[in-house]
Amino acid sequence: MHAVRPYRRPMAGTQPDHAFAPYASTAKRAPTQPLVLLPHTLSEITGPVFGADILGPDDHDLTHQHAGAPIGERIIVSGRVIDENGRPVPSTLVEVWQANAAGRYRHQNDRHDAPLDPNFSGCGRVITDADGRYRFVTIRPGAYPWRNHHNAWRPAHIHFSLFGRAFATRLVTQMYFPGDPLLPLDPIFNSTADETSRDRLVSAFDLDTTVPEHALGFRFDIVLRGRDATPLDP
Repeated sequence: MHAVRPYRRPMAGTQPDHAFAPYASTAKRAPTQPLVLLPHTLSEITGPVFGADILGPDDHDLTHQHAGAPIGERIIVSGRVIDENGRPVPSTLVEVWQANAAGRYRHQNDRHDAPLDPNFSGCGRVITDADGRYRFVTIRPGAYPWRNHHNAWRPAHIHFSLFGRAFATRLVTQMYFPGDPLLPLDPIFNSTADETSRDRLVSAFDLDTTVPEHALGFRFDIVLRGRDATPLDP
């Protein structure tokens, strides 16, 4: 039998606060009372398990999910899911969702007047391999307005969701792109107080995964906990 260990609490400032005044909607969403930590039962830490049987052949390639090619700059996003000691985390379901190249999601609540792309849904999923590696082929997303404050624009980003071996181990974060001039202005990005931790949300250009004459590569490693943990959506 495996011992059940409590989840380690993050170091102060390395994760975004539940309430961050510049991010206006947190005023309605953030808890106003101390959180009540519920003990995990056996069912919550052992299931359900998500496996490769739920994956489609093109789930990892968001540019091949429709009859034609989507509009925009093709990119390859890859990396590793690792623990605080640098060990790989295999068999983890990694899901992504994002706006298209014009900065619009294929979602009924997105009212941005940018065009939809009939050949781009903006969703993908993979299972990490034995070395904790994942890889997506997609389109570089566009920035979009979000009305948080005057002339507010979200930087280009890709949402990541990671499922461990149970619902209790689901984590969500966002990946940004290097050199984006909107990053210093974005309340969501800046809700992580520690600059070093915040910079872990920014991917790095990766020539090794760049495919000649096809797509630029970006590396985004996700550290699940510890002093170098990737900041996660609260």
